[in-house]
Amino acid sequence: MKRVLVVRLDSVGDVLLAGPAIRAVKAGINNEPNHVTLLCGRTGSAAAALLPGVDQTLIWDSPWIVDPAPPVTQEHMNVLQDKICDAGIDEAVILTSFHQSPLPLALILRLAGVSRITGASVDYAGSLLDVRLKPGEDFPEDQPEAERALRIADAAGYRPEPHDEGRLAVHNLPDVGHLTAAPGSESGESDPYVVVHPGAAVPARTFPPLHHKAVVELLIAAGYRVLVTGGPGEKDLTAMVAGPDGVDLGGRTDLAGLGSILKGAAAVVTGNTGPAHLAAAVGTPVVCLFAPVVPAIRWAPYKVPLELLGNQHAPCRDTRARNCPVPGHPCLSNVSPEEVVDAVVRLTSGVPSLGTRRKVRNA
Repeated sequence: MKRVLVVRLDSVGDVLLAGPAIRAVKAGINNEPNHVTLLCGRTGSAAAALLPGVDQTLIWDSPWIVDPAPPVTQEHMNVLQDKICDAGIDEAVILTSFHQSPLPLALILRLAGVSRITGASVDYAGSLLDVRLKPGEDFPEDQPEAERALRIADAAGYRPEPHDEGRLAVHNLPDVGHLTAAPGSESGESDPYVVVHPGAAVPARTFPPLHHKAVVELLIAAGYRVLVTGGPGEKDLTAMVAGPDGVDLGGRTDLAGLGSILKGAAAVVTGNTGPAHLAAAVGTPVVCLFAPVVPAIRWAPYKVPLELLGNQHAPCRDTRARNCPVPGHPCLSNVSPEEVVDAVVRLTSGVPSLGTRRKVRNA
């Protein structure tokens, strides 16, 4: 097999969005599949383990991607070169967002002996890229991230298999019935439930915690069973949001376990964060509280029933801010808990709002 390196150096959501492109590279050419090695950062490695088509994962924290960034040292660069050489890589496909350059990594890959490299670059690439995509009609800046990645893979010569619809996908999910089972249920059976995931790694993308708490209370009053999820560092948040009547699962699962919980849900309420894309990967409808610091057309949950809430034309639009630059965080704080509950009702009834399509298209 040809050994192809696919690169996505960001966090969980970014790696999940690379999934369709990874499967296209895995499919190879003329029914000859490739051996795929995924190079990702430490923050995306948990997602890498869930992606179909990945044969091997290399983990390396990039000084031009990770925040806070590791120092640029010869030793750190040598670690990556050694990993690439040891993996016997023949070719590389570098997946980046519009604001990222593939060129620093392409230089390291060249020095490690990779003979063919594909990437998208606004800047002149010289001999660093063999196949270079440039922004234009055939490669617009405003497109879903999953489709951007697929176009980069296509430029390298790799297309999805005919039966592959290009949706996000994960595998190797564990049984989490002991966490989702309703009290008093037999054989671990789980009554229908809604998941509320209040946390996010980027503060500018978070819905106010007390709003989340009110959402849980209103959902329970409307007859929904509510599970509140979060990571090990979010236990105080999930406990507060869950209150006395929600099910607090903060810190009780890894990413794979969270995927199983989301897969069993009737709907998920979350911000623009990794779990939104994980929900899309398991096919669960998403109420996404989306701060416009990045464009929804690129980053909204992909190919899944969706309700997009939040002012997509707020002053923070397209700033890529990690902390909200507008006092009061109005793009999300002005969304009422009642609006969130109405969105859940629409999704669980199978009638998503037409307004979401306009919001995503016009974002």
